[in-house]
Amino acid sequence: MSERPCIFSFFAGSGFLDLGFETSGFNIVYVNEIFSPFMAAYRYSRQILNLPLPEYGYHHGVAGDITQLHEGLQAQRLRELVQDCRKSNNIVGFIGGPPCPDFSIGGKNRGRLGDNGKLSASYVELICRNLPEFFLFENVKGLWKTAKHRLFFESLKQQLLEAGYILTERLINAIEYGVPQDRERIILIGFRNNFIKDVGIKFGSKKLLTENTFPWRNHILYPQENVFAYPWLKCDPFQENSIMLCPKSIPQELTVEYWFKKNNVLKHPNAENYFKPRAGITKFAVIDEGDDSKKSFKRLHRWRYSPTACYGNNEVHLHPYKIRRISVAEALAIQSLPANFVLPENISLTNMFKTIGNGVPYLASNALAKTITNFLEIGVKNAVNISNITKPNVNLNTCNNSVTFTEPTSKIS
Repeated sequence: MSERPCIFSFFAGSGFLDLGFETSGFNIVYVNEIFSPFMAAYRYSRQILNLPLPEYGYHHGVAGDITQLHEGLQAQRLRELVQDCRKSNNIVGFIGGPPCPDFSIGGKNRGRLGDNGKLSASYVELICRNLPEFFLFENVKGLWKTAKHRLFFESLKQQLLEAGYILTERLINAIEYGVPQDRERIILIGFRNNFIKDVGIKFGSKKLLTENTFPWRNHILYPQENVFAYPWLKCDPFQENSIMLCPKSIPQELTVEYWFKKNNVLKHPNAENYFKPRAGITKFAVIDEGDDSKKSFKRLHRWRYSPTACYGNNEVHLHPYKIRRISVAEALAIQSLPANFVLPENISLTNMFKTIGNGVPYLASNALAKTITNFLEIGVKNAVNISNITKPNVNLNTCNNSVTFTEPTSKIS
């Protein structure tokens, strides 16, 4: 087994979060996803990207259902795999974003009692039973901002504290990391108390790591206070196939048009994957470019970032200057995926857009992985005689795969 830190991925979807960790030097060894079309997309995309298979395999269907991993043979098998990982690598991490409609402000709002809400508790229980050296938990901002859901979130944190974890959390926005999208998500990261002591990290008596202690801001390229202060274009009359130059007063690399061109979306294998309505196309033409004021039929502006990529529950995003909905290729670009990330043709359009909307934007996941690496490096630099921790290689082009994406390097001051 590689000496790179090993990742067990849960609720993996098509693997956007995993890809960020893979290209930052982590080793994805176990993948769990119950919905078979998403798992098929995960497998297919890795094949196209020439990435290795997870050493412990893909786990989906009933056998891979996270709610079945609490008891019996499944629980025992997971414990055995974690222990096997530790034989040659003392760093094991769990990552996952449990399904979030029950906490979403615009979703079902059933909270912890909803079928999806219960999965957050299941994920935390898995962490507490298997005690990985670190974990990452991702969810919608409603879990963190809505009062009744926040109580549930705090109870999950208390359970993790009692299991011996030191925690840090932040409400991130994907746009901070160069994603052309206004997308807030709560990220909770935890490290086992004994583990960070062993690697030489001093954290005092508190069980919460502040932003001064945990390097949350290390990989922020575009601070929110600067990004949202720019004079972004609001609305322009829709004109099919029109030409409009990018204003010099905004960061072009945060616009959908920049990413459409960057990913060459019209030549992408998923370019023709978009919904073609039999009726109602005339109303597509009367919505101004940039008018995203309604819940549905939001028209993107070419020279602005996208609203949150959420393509379910009748939410429709229209192309800035074409009389149609955006394509799968364009949605992948809005999620900052590499140009050579492709979804298979044999899954439905509905599932294509659903898995895209559910995913963690690639540049955000990559930055989060690097932030964890930076934190561990603090201990490596300070510790004495620590030889069994290897620093992940954070060069996207040297991870023995064909993901050729490179991210922006300049920060907005």
